[in-house]
Amino acid sequence: MGTLYVAASPLGNLGDMSRRLVDLLRTSDIVAAEDTRRARKLLTHVDAHTRVMSYHAHSPPGRLDQLTSALEAGSSVVMLTDAGTPTVSDPGRALVSAARKLGTDIVAVPGPSAVTAALSVSGLPADRFTFLGFLPRKGAERRRRLEEASTSRWTVVMFEAATRLKQLLEALIDVCGEDREAVVARELTKLHEEVRCGTLRELVGYYEEHPARGEITLLVKGAVEVQLQASPEMVLQRATEILATGSSRKDTAALLAKEFSLPRREAYKMVCDL
Repeated sequence: MGTLYVAASPLGNLGDMSRRLVDLLRTSDIVAAEDTRRARKLLTHVDAHTRVMSYHAHSPPGRLDQLTSALEAGSSVVMLTDAGTPTVSDPGRALVSAARKLGTDIVAVPGPSAVTAALSVSGLPADRFTFLGFLPRKGAERRRRLEEASTSRWTVVMFEAATRLKQLLEALIDVCGEDREAVVARELTKLHEEVRCGTLRELVGYYEEHPARGEITLLVKGAVEVQLQASPEMVLQRATEILATGSSRKDTAALLAKEFSLPRREAYKMVCDL
């Protein structure tokens, strides 16, 4: 039996390539790459000439069969994602599962990860975190993921395409409130790296004027203690007081959301229930 190496590759800066990865690229039989252009760039950088095979989420079933057959025949296969660690919100799990069923050795080659890199520079709590990957673009599952992000007590980490960043930030405002702290880590380790911190509202304002580009990792602070400690009775009492001043339901909900760090939608529902 051969060996499958699940190898992390640089997010951008080629200086982050480990010595171990360099040796594997030079000595292995096959590189199974999500992006063959990216893989060949790495191979050229280290003067390696290993055979490259395309393997990604849309590869035909026959490609998985080819790779498992190569492992059965004793070949060493290095699996590379586009950047970072394979199978972390990236394709590759099917190959790992197939290799495990074969009984072949599966070896992790640790290295760069956008998740841990973003957490390390965010300033947000990182002893525990919730990773949601890429959220669905629409539908009930997207709503469930957004609600999960709003109620998590731990920092939430998500990936998003630059063109949809502002839309995601606005959706998070609806469930988390505009004052929830967040961090956008963009183009990590690359020439135009940016780590921008602020409230969700501040970040929306910034990216309205400066449309985001490149790879995005978004972090949202966990639900704040005041939100967790505020009982429904306390919130309803305050809502009654505000409504008694003649405030509209919408304005009352906005004040509740700000005072108790509640999702705006939840605050509005409580006001309407009164």
